[in-house]
Amino acid sequence: MNHFAAILMVLIQFAPPFTHAGENSNLELVPQDLTTPPVTHGTPGPGKRVRQVNEDYAGSQVYHVLYLPTDWKKEKKYPVIVEYAGNQWQTSPGTVDGSNLGYGISGGKGVIWICMPFVDAKNRKNAAIWWGDVEATVDYCKKTVQRICVEYGGDASAVFLAGFSRGAIACNYIGLHDDAIAALWRGFICHSHYDGVREWPYAGSDRQAAAERLKRLGNRPQFISSETDVSATKSYLMQADPAGNFSFLVLPFTNHTDTWVLRDIPARKVIREWFQTVLKNTGQQGAPANGDLPRR
Repeated sequence: MNHFAAILMVLIQFAPPFTHAGENSNLELVPQDLTTPPVTHGTPGPGKRVRQVNEDYAGSQVYHVLYLPTDWKKEKKYPVIVEYAGNQWQTSPGTVDGSNLGYGISGGKGVIWICMPFVDAKNRKNAAIWWGDVEATVDYCKKTVQRICVEYGGDASAVFLAGFSRGAIACNYIGLHDDAIAALWRGFICHSHYDGVREWPYAGSDRQAAAERLKRLGNRPQFISSETDVSATKSYLMQADPAGNFSFLVLPFTNHTDTWVLRDIPARKVIREWFQTVLKNTGQQGAPANGDLPRR
């Protein structure tokens, strides 16, 4: 069995206890136990989710959202989750305000959460669909992560990149765009879609370009999840990066949404345990000692 098969071919499917056999699983039938905090204006503080505008975009509509955990103290260091939103679509507003992964993974404690924009530099606003200006988006991310780590106690050695749908593609398309931004991340969380699996209506979505970006990943871990199926992503990675460190999770829901982390379901326990495992391992840029996902 090769390295990919031994470590990466992990597929966990949960039969939802709240439905009868043979029924389609609708996530909306599962009550939420978490509610993502609303975005406000003002000074960041524990438990607050605050809209911020960087100095070089003052007076524009380009902004990110910063959440400081309920246990935040100025003198302490915290891991950071940077998140990108999906495209504006039926189940996604396409905004930094509408993101949920970071809050659901952390439960609002112990982790700084930044919802990052795709920067439309020409119109000086956040892009609701695709990337805006790629170079401006990459530059904004690098500067914002650095500043927030300095000003709010983010641990620069424990910064994760997460995203849903468009944001999942962005984990590699933006997060591995160049060596400087690629060096920021300890691990990646990609929910529903993956860079290089299919072509999209923008430059560089082809497999050859995606494979070049993937070379910057190294042995750092990626958590790759989706509703109903991840086989296309697994097949692509078997060819593009057979020695990589990937963990796969299939959710038993057809809903294309990031709100599954706001519900007390087995999948959320899996991603939380993966996150903590990566945090505890200090070697090899945060790669876990065992790439298999915990089974429940």
